[in-house]
Amino acid sequence: MKLQLDIDNTYGKAGWIPDRKQIRCWATAALSSARQTAELSVRIVGEAECAELNQRYRHKPGPTNVLSFPADLPPDLELPLLGDLVICAPVVEREAAEQDKPIEAHWAHMLVHGCLHLIGYDHIEDNDADIMEALETRILTKLGFSPPYQQDDAPEQQIFHD
Repeated sequence: MKLQLDIDNTYGKAGWIPDRKQIRCWATAALSSARQTAELSVRIVGEAECAELNQRYRHKPGPTNVLSFPADLPPDLELPLLGDLVICAPVVEREAAEQDKPIEAHWAHMLVHGCLHLIGYDHIEDNDADIMEALETRILTKLGFSPPYQQDDAPEQQIFHD
C-alpha cells in the first residue's frame, strides 16, 4: 500500500510519542485491506486543543483520545485523501496508565481505531462495535500487540469517548 502521511506534532516531546515509522506502520496495517493508496494527516495535540476541537465538532466537553475527520469529497471525485486524525497525547498516556497497557500499544490502538473510522467503521450500534473491535484486535495482534479489549466475561472498559 502507498501511504502519503503528514504528521504535525504540536504537543512536543513531553511523554512518549511514536515516531514517523511507527505511525506509518500502524496506519498502513489499518488501511491496507481497504485502500491501495491513501493520504492521511495525523496531528498530535495537547488537551486544550483537543477539548476545543471536541466541543466544536462533536459538541462534547473536554479532550478525547482520538478524533477522526474523514475527507468530505464529492462521490465522483476519486482521490486517495482519507482525512485527518487528531490524537491527544496526554489522554492516550493517561488511558494507557489507567488500563495498565504499554504506551506504545495504546498509541497503536488509537492510530488503528482512528484510521478505521476514516474508512467507514463505527461503534455506535453494538453490532458495528463488535465488528470494529474484532478488526482492531486482528490488526493489533498481527502487529505483535496484545488484544486491546478484555477477553474475559468481565464488563468491557469503555475507552473511547466518541
